[in-house]
Amino acid sequence: MLFRYLAVAFLALEASAIPVHTKRDAAISDIDILQYALTLEHLENTFYKQALDKFDDAAFKNAGFESTVRERFVEIAQHEQDHVTFLTAALGNQATQPCQYSFPYTDVKSFAALSMVLEGVGTSAYLGAAKFLGDKTLLTAAGSILTTEARQASWVSSSVLHESPWSGPFETPLDFNQVFTLASAIITSCPASNPTLPFKAFPELKITSTATPAPGGTITLEFTGSGVSGLYLSIFTGLHVVSVDITSDGKATLPADLTGTVYAVVSKTSENVTDDTTVAGPIVLQFY
Repeated sequence: MLFRYLAVAFLALEASAIPVHTKRDAAISDIDILQYALTLEHLENTFYKQALDKFDDAAFKNAGFESTVRERFVEIAQHEQDHVTFLTAALGNQATQPCQYSFPYTDVKSFAALSMVLEGVGTSAYLGAAKFLGDKTLLTAAGSILTTEARQASWVSSSVLHESPWSGPFETPLDFNQVFTLASAIITSCPASNPTLPFKAFPELKITSTATPAPGGTITLEFTGSGVSGLYLSIFTGLHVVSVDITSDGKATLPADLTGTVYAVVSKTSENVTDDTTVAGPIVLQFY
């Protein structure tokens, strides 16, 4: 089973580059959700544009990929541009503008691996946000984008990386702050005119173990508050959250049945894990 720990894709978070409310006092509006979605689509759109400008057909061939792989990535890039165009039109003069980004890939293969992560996070973001949309027309549109993101993630995983096209029978929904935390690690700065989003980024969570993590194996965690007893590593997989104890020296034993892409946070509780109980994370873990 191949394991990829993708902390490299989500760097240390000293402070978010995106304007945010410190508290979520008001209910999340449809406008908030559209701005949140557009923030993510701008990120993906820029990611593909920059990478495809950098890596030509020869670069993909030299990396061992068939010629059709880059062609499909060009199609995905157009999808992301179309998502940006749609959301910008829906928001009108309230549309958020693109930010500046630092994408942690160095070659075609690491670009493809990061693409899989971003498409997976995008899918989980739309899935987690769907229940908050009040406008049913927007809900249908969001669902349409969600399924496209999921198909793109599946294609990258199976056809490009030759891994499983899915993680299991259910996709994993992520909430606003969880996704915001992951996106904030790639965003370096944003226009001052961008609207303030009612979300926050959690502190960084890292795995510092030298051994390759595996289902059933023990990992060492690093986060603000390391060494404090009574904390849990809570793992979001499909529609379930599985929590394991974190020892006083920051170690946790992963469940033996983990597979596919999962997301993990440090939580104060082992059940009913929410933003209020989250101490650090999430991190993206992939087992294939």
